[in-house]
Amino acid sequence: MFLKIFAAFVILPIVEIYVLIKIGSHIGALWTIALVIGTAFVGAFLARMQGAYTMFRLRTNLQQGIPPTHDILDAFLIFAAGLVFLTPGFITDLMGLLVLIPQTRKIIRVWLVKKIDFWMRQGNVHVIRR
Repeated sequence: MFLKIFAAFVILPIVEIYVLIKIGSHIGALWTIALVIGTAFVGAFLARMQGAYTMFRLRTNLQQGIPPTHDILDAFLIFAAGLVFLTPGFITDLMGLLVLIPQTRKIIRVWLVKKIDFWMRQGNVHVIRR
């Protein structure tokens, strides 16, 4: 667990800085900053659109009596992607974009469901139903 936290908070930012410097050396600092700001706006817009569509699907499924399990996970993933777009960098933006694409989000959702199921079987996660 320590290595995952270390990678998320130390290694990933170092790699992001390296990529930003490399891109900045090719296209210039101002263009790099503009590109980072632009990807943040585009990512936030896409996350908002995908989130609105997911909430519409969730509401429709609830009205029809269909359990919205996939929609809830999709909403969580889209929210996480929106947060990732707020961090400056191209690698995190690419990760956020992959989450916003419905086909790749489905793959991530299936992996997440398997991971949660594994945690529940291990006793690391407890589900309380009322």
